[in-house]
Amino acid sequence: MEATRPGHDESASETTSISLPPTQGGPTEAKVSEQDTKAIGALPKDSALLIAHSGANQGARFLLDQSVTTVGRHPEADIFLDDVTVSRRHLKFHRVEGGFELEDLGSLNGTYVNHDRVDRYVLKTGDEVQIGKFRLTYYSGTK
Repeated sequence: MEATRPGHDESASETTSISLPPTQGGPTEAKVSEQDTKAIGALPKDSALLIAHSGANQGARFLLDQSVTTVGRHPEADIFLDDVTVSRRHLKFHRVEGGFELEDLGSLNGTYVNHDRVDRYVLKTGDEVQIGKFRLTYYSGTK
């Protein structure tokens, strides 16, 4: 595995690919706490929430409320996921009519929604998004 050096070109330093076969079946049933339920219920219509339900970030919430939200291992990403299974610039969430669309940015391990690898996907409430080893559930604002 090649180490990433500060200021080093990302395309040259990102040479590690870790096979992450998704589990079989539909989306994982995420356990939502009472606090999460309240946060989801309070979301404005033009925003969404991602809740991590496995891994080191279990329980973490990530608000989507910008027209574009970046996700990756790069320290300047809007959603920073610190693990080698996540590319430095892994994906973007774009606000679209009625919610958000994700766009994989050519990540090494890919992006999965409900266990299917996707390049682009318009999300619906309850979709499971897998970014590297991180599994997050998507909830759209309804107010």
